[in-house]
Amino acid sequence: MFGVILAGGSGSRLWPLSRELYPKQLLNLYAEKSLLQSTFERLNKFIPAENIISVANTKHQANVKMQLGKLSENSIILSEPISKNTAPAIALSVKYLIENNKSDETVLVVPSDLLIEDNEKFIQTIKEAQPLVDKGYIVTFGIKPNYPETGFGYICADNNIVKSFTEKPDKQTAEEYIKKSNYFWNSGIFMFKASVMMKEFDKYCPEISAIINKINCSDKNIPFTEFEKMPSISIDYAVMEKSDNIAMVELKSNWKDLGSWKSIYEVSPKDKNNNVFVGHVIDKDSKNSFVYASSKLVATIGLEDTVVIETEDAILACKKDHTEDVKQIYETLKEQHDDTQKVHKTVYRPWGFYTVIAEGKGFQTKIIHVNPGQQLSVQSHNHRSEHWVMLSGMAKVVLEGEDHILSPGHSIDIPVKAIHSLQNPFEEDLEIIEVQKGDILSEDDIIRYEDIYGRV
Repeated sequence: MFGVILAGGSGSRLWPLSRELYPKQLLNLYAEKSLLQSTFERLNKFIPAENIISVANTKHQANVKMQLGKLSENSIILSEPISKNTAPAIALSVKYLIENNKSDETVLVVPSDLLIEDNEKFIQTIKEAQPLVDKGYIVTFGIKPNYPETGFGYICADNNIVKSFTEKPDKQTAEEYIKKSNYFWNSGIFMFKASVMMKEFDKYCPEISAIINKINCSDKNIPFTEFEKMPSISIDYAVMEKSDNIAMVELKSNWKDLGSWKSIYEVSPKDKNNNVFVGHVIDKDSKNSFVYASSKLVATIGLEDTVVIETEDAILACKKDHTEDVKQIYETLKEQHDDTQKVHKTVYRPWGFYTVIAEGKGFQTKIIHVNPGQQLSVQSHNHRSEHWVMLSGMAKVVLEGEDHILSPGHSIDIPVKAIHSLQNPFEEDLEIIEVQKGDILSEDDIIRYEDIYGRV
């Protein structure tokens, strides 16, 4: 069996904590590990690491590689040059498996944002689905609904055979569904033979098949010029709702889609007033509320059924039953080209992180933290100069081929277009202040020559 983790989403409903360049699957929302790492570990209990493929966006590749590298050196990462929803991502992973394994293996596809804690029952359900897969069915996994959720898709199935799909019904329809024994929430988990899925793409979504057949996936370098032509469509719309070859098995384990702040609230430990407080929060007389403080003190009084999320540069406040609508704020920011949708003040990289502490016309100031044994790429900038001041730890700076070992209090200037690298080959964390000056102060103004994280 092969596992495919869909890890290319933007997590727009979990804004402002989830951003375009550091989305929810990379965050530690309810445990010590990220959603992506938890998903990988779940599959790795019954699938070898070298048989698990994570499909991610190119923008997230370095962070995905860093997180999965902490769990296994053998995992496979396929990077989409542009996000095109779940159908192209699944087609890409199946094509990769066919090209590299030359055999028709079972494929299990899972999203990266699910909470499943009962792993034994999860594995038991997968085993129960195998005979249906062997008969040539694409198997989906249903969740018995216990309330009329309007944010999920529904499956109607009799004796394991799917009769219909309904995408996010209104409340009245959802209430009717939960009264019936043959309606289930769509878990977003699928299982099939590779050849079966490719035949269904040929039949029901030939535009994907035509493009995927032109792509050589064996070296994991997916050409933008071809992938850009893919339709942006979910696997449900592309195949599942059209095919007459779909079976369903009820998922025996617990299941939670961690796609909204309401769902995060529901799985989190609560106080005596049914509140969830994370970070530096002082509260008086609030009930049934979720307050998340990441960088500042948040004081609340008398809230009921309310969500408040604070980050360094944004605050979200809404009623708990409106958290599905957070996506609209995310999309509005995107339309306005507001970077609050795209990136945090603190940005995580494979080597550590940086925090923007001041910015204005022609300048930007950052705190840069480099973990022990890590290093930034060998790079240059066409539009900015940089001035580095060492705060703590020791730094090795390579500037135009010359090495400089700098201790706290020392500084160095990096001229425009100078080839340079910041490195920490020592055992202590390194922190520096970086002051950038120039007409363009963008992360796009980086020309990489060498990089241990494969970003060249």
